Amino acid sequence: MNRTFLWTVFSNFLLFVLLFGSSDSVQNLEISKVNQAPARRSLLSFPDNHDTALVATLDGTINLVYRDSGRLIWSFASGSPIYSSYQASISYDDDKENASASGGSYFIDCGDDWKLFAHTDLGKQAMDISMEEFIRITPHVSEDGGVILGSKKTTAFVVDANSGRIIRVHYTSPDTTHTSTHATSDSINQKAITKNEKPDKQLSFTRTDYTLTTFAPNSDKVLWNVTVADIDVALLCQENPNSIKAPSVSPYIDTGSKSHDNFNMPLSCQSKAIVHRLRIPHILDSFQIKGKQTEHKAPLLLLPANEPLLPERSLKYSRDDDFETQTMFSLPSMEPGPEILGSQDARKHVVTERRIAFIIILVLIIVIGYLMYRHHALMSVMLNKNAKSSSRRKRHRKSGKNYGNEDENGIAEVDSEKGPLNFNHLVECDMEGRSVGKLFVSNKEIAKGSNGTIVIEGIYGGRKVAVKRLVRAHHDVAFKEIQNLIASDQHANIVRWYGVEYDHDFVYLSLERCACSLYDLIQMYSEPSQNVRSTNTRMMNDVMHDIRLWRPNGYPSPILLKLMRDIVSGLVHLHELGIIHRDLKPHNVLIVKEKGLCGKLSDMGISRRLVGDMSSLGHHATGSGSSGWQAPEQLLLGRQTRAVDLFSLGCVLFFCITCGRHPFGDHLERDVNVAKNLMNLFLVEHIPEAVNLFSQLLNPNAELRPKASEVLHHPLFWNSEARISFLRDTSDRVELEDREVDSIVLGVLESKGSVALGGKWDEKMEPAFITNIGRYRRYKYNSVRDLLRVIRNKLNHYRELPKEIQELLGSIPEGFDEYFGNRFPRLLMEVYNVMHHYCKEEEWFQKYLGN
Repeated sequence: MNRTFLWTVFSNFLLFVLLFGSSDSVQNLEISKVNQAPARRSLLSFPDNHDTALVATLDGTINLVYRDSGRLIWSFASGSPIYSSYQASISYDDDKENASASGGSYFIDCGDDWKLFAHTDLGKQAMDISMEEFIRITPHVSEDGGVILGSKKTTAFVVDANSGRIIRVHYTSPDTTHTSTHATSDSINQKAITKNEKPDKQLSFTRTDYTLTTFAPNSDKVLWNVTVADIDVALLCQENPNSIKAPSVSPYIDTGSKSHDNFNMPLSCQSKAIVHRLRIPHILDSFQIKGKQTEHKAPLLLLPANEPLLPERSLKYSRDDDFETQTMFSLPSMEPGPEILGSQDARKHVVTERRIAFIIILVLIIVIGYLMYRHHALMSVMLNKNAKSSSRRKRHRKSGKNYGNEDENGIAEVDSEKGPLNFNHLVECDMEGRSVGKLFVSNKEIAKGSNGTIVIEGIYGGRKVAVKRLVRAHHDVAFKEIQNLIASDQHANIVRWYGVEYDHDFVYLSLERCACSLYDLIQMYSEPSQNVRSTNTRMMNDVMHDIRLWRPNGYPSPILLKLMRDIVSGLVHLHELGIIHRDLKPHNVLIVKEKGLCGKLSDMGISRRLVGDMSSLGHHATGSGSSGWQAPEQLLLGRQTRAVDLFSLGCVLFFCITCGRHPFGDHLERDVNVAKNLMNLFLVEHIPEAVNLFSQLLNPNAELRPKASEVLHHPLFWNSEARISFLRDTSDRVELEDREVDSIVLGVLESKGSVALGGKWDEKMEPAFITNIGRYRRYKYNSVRDLLRVIRNKLNHYRELPKEIQELLGSIPEGFDEYFGNRFPRLLMEVYNVMHHYCKEEEWFQKYLGN
């Protein structure tokens, strides 16, 4: 074997021995730690006169114990363990590339503090939600078909406070409510009770079990689940002292006192408290005591492997006076005598298990060392070949020869139809960089962000990607972005996320590679001579080839309208998932050229998700967005709802239509003007649909802004077919009003004539057209209703028109729409506003609202 490989294996083995040692040394170390443990304060040292405590162990047993000594008074079984969890073995799917939350190493569990945390590749992340709150918002179905289900089960126990005897048990099932009565004691210290005897004090325990279960996409396979139980207790008694007579002595542990001792309950009459939950298997089974302890020494609780059973741990105790204190289990300094050691069989079993684990880990270290050696050797070969290939290509370029198919950056291209890029192609490419897990990160920077974030080129699983590199200290930002991308990236207008890798300093997000940002695209088209930085010059040239973004009359072209609609569509998807983007701007809209141009929302770093019935993030939400693109409530630290995205959307759409201008002025004055509501829509006054939409989106009152789904169906985004269809349907609807006396709808519609028509409408049409329509009936040239009737009749009978009139009107629908739209630009919006006010609930109008 190679010397490097042997050194790698030896160093890893040495590290393992230093950290863990042999199983015997580990055991000796634990015992020595117990021997050296300093004396600690008593079990539940509250600043009151209660000398007992109620604790629940992992197996579901509820115990009443003395605080000072940990001595058991009584106990009973409340059911299944109070905590359990399960995670299925991980199986990676290369086709999905870990883009789904349903796979990978993602799962939810309960920490030592009984709070939920999410486990991801980035480690543990605390969740700002309780188990009960999480279950309240289930079931949840992800985009890829994964399902999260939650359930809640409640059981009530009525127990004799003196003996621990279960008197009644109440629980619910889907069909009925059950009650059972126990005539005998389930406690350790049993006591004969006659049927006629009624305990003077009763404890009412309420146990609530919460369960979360996640199923794999389109399958009944359980990926992970977690179950946690909360236990509350109330003391039911008359107004008399707390003291009760203790039951007979437990056969398992020496109480160190006579039977029939008096003890106090850990709570007052008619009060409630929380039962302490301990993550230890049992209490009774852990005492291996053959003799008696003196009154001055509390027993040391040990696990079967001589590990301290009750470690010093903070436990919160809630009482009726809302007092909360820290409690400790005692671990007094004492020599481990034979009376406290576990059985020899148990010790041998543990030692055997540890030796097996040691052998397995040693084998794994050898395998890992070998793989590291092979990787090092392979990387050396790759670097040598890469250097030779680079010098060879330089000679070929000087001679004018070209070998292979490369792009302008020297990256070897691969036909996607023949399969993904493989490792051999990486060897032959000129990209300089390094590998991080499955990701190859180049040294070519694409863009910069805040807090040290940069975007660089890379290759992930054979696919060219944009790598967003975040400082590891800001991993919480990366975690939120990954969560929201997982939930939303199956939509065509959300940038795709492929995977995540990380090292000691950075987190690397592999994202869909795009040609440029919306900001780059608009700037390049509005100022072609300006040097605009793009992610890839060749990709940018492909996007710009033979594309028009604006019509000669200043209206956005169908291509630009499609991009604008993509932005709105992506925002609708996020809002349906309860995600607020909070940083919408042209730089965060990426352009991909597929069959045509497609806009995709990106950069979810400060996005937040609304949970359950939440409608806002409240005041002073962290993360403020980008200067110049924020809503006034963001600037003024107000209540943030989905409406903050709608305000930013208005600014972005205005930027698109006006070749890169802003409704609130230049860079330095935008935030001030937004706060003062100093808006200027002069540049879009020739587009009535735009003025109408921007006036709503940029409203300083967030509650008056439209929803994203309403924006998606605004007339600004209608195509020619929808525009002329709406005018025809409106004409049919108005004909019904013509038969009524003093019709309000017709009266309001005609009152808009001066604005909608700009004078008599026959003066804006050719004599041949006026002659043609006059052959069939007489029209009022100042009537909106009559102009709508002309549009409807000519559209319905287009094929019967003379060829001269057809050529005049143009083709259906684009030419026809352009003919009337150019002559009456305000007609559509004026008619739409009237009909929306009076007829929006009618069936014919609902289709124009997307319903």
